[in-house]
Amino acid sequence: MGGRAMRTARLSFLILLVFMPAMSWCWSAELEGGKSESQPVVTAPVGASSTAPQTPSAPAETPIDVGWPLVVLAVGMLVVLGLIIGLKVNAFIALITAAMVVSLMASGPLADKIARVATAFGQSAGKIGIVIAMAAVIGKCMLDSGAADRIVRAFLRLFGERRAPAALMGSGFVLAIPVFFDTVFYLLVPLARSLYRRTGRHYLLYVLAIAAGGAITHTLVPPTPGPLVMADQLGFPFGVMILVGAVVALPSAIAGLLFSGLADRLMPVPMRPIGAAPEPEPLADSELPSLGLSLAPVVLPVLLISADTLYPVLVSATGASVTAGTWLATMGSIIAVLGNANLALLASAVIALLTLAVQRGLTRTELARVVEVALMSGGVIILITAGGGAFGAMLKQAQVGEAIKQVFAGAQAAGLMILLLGFGIAAVLKIAQGSSTVAMITGSAMLAGMASPETLGFHPVYLATAIGSGSLFGSWMNDSGFWIFAKMSGLTEVEALKSWTIMLLVLAVTGLLMTVLLVMLIPDPTFATAVPNVAQ
Repeated sequence: MGGRAMRTARLSFLILLVFMPAMSWCWSAELEGGKSESQPVVTAPVGASSTAPQTPSAPAETPIDVGWPLVVLAVGMLVVLGLIIGLKVNAFIALITAAMVVSLMASGPLADKIARVATAFGQSAGKIGIVIAMAAVIGKCMLDSGAADRIVRAFLRLFGERRAPAALMGSGFVLAIPVFFDTVFYLLVPLARSLYRRTGRHYLLYVLAIAAGGAITHTLVPPTPGPLVMADQLGFPFGVMILVGAVVALPSAIAGLLFSGLADRLMPVPMRPIGAAPEPEPLADSELPSLGLSLAPVVLPVLLISADTLYPVLVSATGASVTAGTWLATMGSIIAVLGNANLALLASAVIALLTLAVQRGLTRTELARVVEVALMSGGVIILITAGGGAFGAMLKQAQVGEAIKQVFAGAQAAGLMILLLGFGIAAVLKIAQGSSTVAMITGSAMLAGMASPETLGFHPVYLATAIGSGSLFGSWMNDSGFWIFAKMSGLTEVEALKSWTIMLLVLAVTGLLMTVLLVMLIPDPTFATAVPNVAQ
């Protein structure tokens, strides 16, 4: 105990040492700023136009000093990882602390350095808060009403018992779009155990198939938090992330399913009892909502958000001109409203709530309690994702993205190198601290300054899918998903490392390969005529 206390004290001292140089830098920067206020332009803020009048050779066009931004990046990463790994601090507090440290070390008036962190936090929460909250409500209602169970049974009927692994993978793939991975796994594991009792074999195949479908959409398809924040950080619409993320995720899930069969043959694992409680009895079909009603909360937002993304592409393909007052412009405005992610998820949440109320006969008070429970879990996710958004905004303020871009300037195949860099950064973060969501948030924040189509040579959604794929690489004992899989499946730690960990490696590498393939075949999936307009 004494040794642990000593290690904690040392790490706390290290964090204090991080704050001290940050504060000293702030004071020196403030003094330097006072000396240079009379000069018209010294440095351009991140994202400022390079076409300032009367200054054709403005300092903004000259290469920046990459040393200090990279130091700021290193300090920010040290704070995040030190707090999460060393002190076991909640990810939200760690990210906000890192954002404040980075902001203190970045340029700007000293009086604004903490206030701009709060502003960036609010802007991030405003972009993703409603979507995540509604997704939490949808997931809770689908579980309680039996809608999720109905979808699973439909997949099993479609594929048959012989193809039950494909049905389980498909169920996990679909359900993990609106529902968090741990909840999906809790829901589907009893079905895998029931199938094993019926067949007497392939238990590991069943549970790995669930994990393959659920894990890949959790990291690549909104409205789960990681893909949402990546789309926001890298500056493109959520609809593009849904479409491209699903295209990358499906072959990856199939590869994960193929590995699951191989692992089951090489390492057959028996089903073991979990706890002393008896296995729950499944509900009768008559107690479940219809398939159409069950699918509606999942399909409706995907269709609406995708329509908003695809409509300009389809209109552009026809060559029709869209001018104000024409029916095409009016239709575009209507689709833009209906396809807004906030409204689409709200409509889906209403359907899910009505389904739950009718199916279970809940009173308004009981329904309100369900919503409250859902929002409590969603609130934590909103805080973490918005905290990551603030951290990313401060890294931009410190010109970290510009520094990394300058390091890679002139390199051949720079775009593909940035893809590999994004994958590698996310993988290192995943191995270090365990959370895929934190790895996606932090990785996209680091590379946001390089996410323009002009720099990459392709749409930034592919950088997001590379980072999302990398966030699956290297799951082990510090990952909550590892323990959920191991304990809910009844596997030992060694068995989980040989199955779950390697299966996620397969998902990660396949996702990266699919991303590279799509970059070569379809550099811009929106088919925009003007590249600068693809960003939201």
